[in-house]
Amino acid sequence: MTNENHAEIFRIPKTFPMNEDALRQLIKKFPTPFHLYDEKTIRENFRRLREAFSWAPDFREHFAVKATPNPYVVEILARDGAGTDCSSIAELFISEAAGVVGEKIMLTSNDTPAIEFRKARELGAIINLDDISHIEYLEKNAGLPEIISFRYNPADIMNDGNDIIGRPAEAKFGLTREQIFAAYKICLDKGIKRFGLHTMIASNERKASTFTYTARIMFELAAQIKDRLGINFEFVNLGGGLGIPYSPEESPVRLNVIGDGIEKLFREILVPCGLGNVRIAMESGRAITGNAGWLVSTVLHKKNTYKNYVGLDSCMSDLMRPALYGAYHHITVLGKENLPANEIYDVTGSLCENNDKFAVDRRLPAIDVGDVVIIHDTGAHGHAMGFNYNGKLRSAELLLRENGEVEMIRRAETLQDYFSTLNFPDARLKLMTK
Repeated sequence: MTNENHAEIFRIPKTFPMNEDALRQLIKKFPTPFHLYDEKTIRENFRRLREAFSWAPDFREHFAVKATPNPYVVEILARDGAGTDCSSIAELFISEAAGVVGEKIMLTSNDTPAIEFRKARELGAIINLDDISHIEYLEKNAGLPEIISFRYNPADIMNDGNDIIGRPAEAKFGLTREQIFAAYKICLDKGIKRFGLHTMIASNERKASTFTYTARIMFELAAQIKDRLGINFEFVNLGGGLGIPYSPEESPVRLNVIGDGIEKLFREILVPCGLGNVRIAMESGRAITGNAGWLVSTVLHKKNTYKNYVGLDSCMSDLMRPALYGAYHHITVLGKENLPANEIYDVTGSLCENNDKFAVDRRLPAIDVGDVVIIHDTGAHGHAMGFNYNGKLRSAELLLRENGEVEMIRRAETLQDYFSTLNFPDARLKLMTK
């Protein structure tokens, strides 16, 4: 029986990096709700990914800043050699603040305004264009860079898609096969000599076959473009999309299987055509920080109507994934982790939306008002997707350092923050926020 089968049969327990006493002391200093990130787990996740591609002539992880857009997190990874994947000017500034500049940054264009292209050019970032028409727009508004990349949408050979990212033919991202050959030819004619190739097909995917299939598509495309246009690619970016086991019953991604499978294809396809020195790049986010984060909340209310409800001091503005995707996030109750889960609850927030639920019909131990609830695997696309509907204020972010110290890396929003962008008389604003 394989390890993978073991992972599927046996529950993999969900853990928290602090004991009960330490967390209760932390809550006295930093009131709930807050997201807590674990530096040790973040580093270990990145090192495992890097080890899976240690065979490559060159490997670079461009951490997807959108997953956890905080310069403290980006800086942790930068110290271990990671770059960044950016899709906005804010993310470019976060990269710069964390010490990531030059070609360690990759700006993946997506309906990109000129100001973002100009900032990317200022930082010396690799610009990854999403459409053939963007060549002219980039040249006009920011100038053409020394190196350029294009995002390929393989809808011509892929029918099935991913639940989150969708079917390629219906995705707004990337160039068609015909367009991508034309785009590289245009850039060659404009004097560009350095090139990369990119795709992004899946999101939160745990099957190794998805990533080896992606590699085959991209390696064959790189070889065909080289044969037709004479381009010696500097890198092939296979995108992100590595998933994590949100449920204890789910098996983790087998990075060694993915790495070995991609190595075989690299030697089979790229080496014979003279592309054996190509850098392999990825832009993982969730796989690096997803299981390294937890949303810590306190139970404010219990309600018993047609169902049993537990109301927290957090809401979907702190974690949108369950409402947006119907996503599962494991929940534990501090101090009751080993008690029988013999009650059924909907775990909710206070937003005026009925889908503001972290869990529906979830079996949990009997919960009391004042209990501390830990929602697991919120380190990616958790706080990052926050919003202010209903005037809800986004929570703090805390970082558990490897030495055991905890620091606040983003304070909780205040009413002053919420009203600060209003063009309204100052005196009245002061009254409003007292």
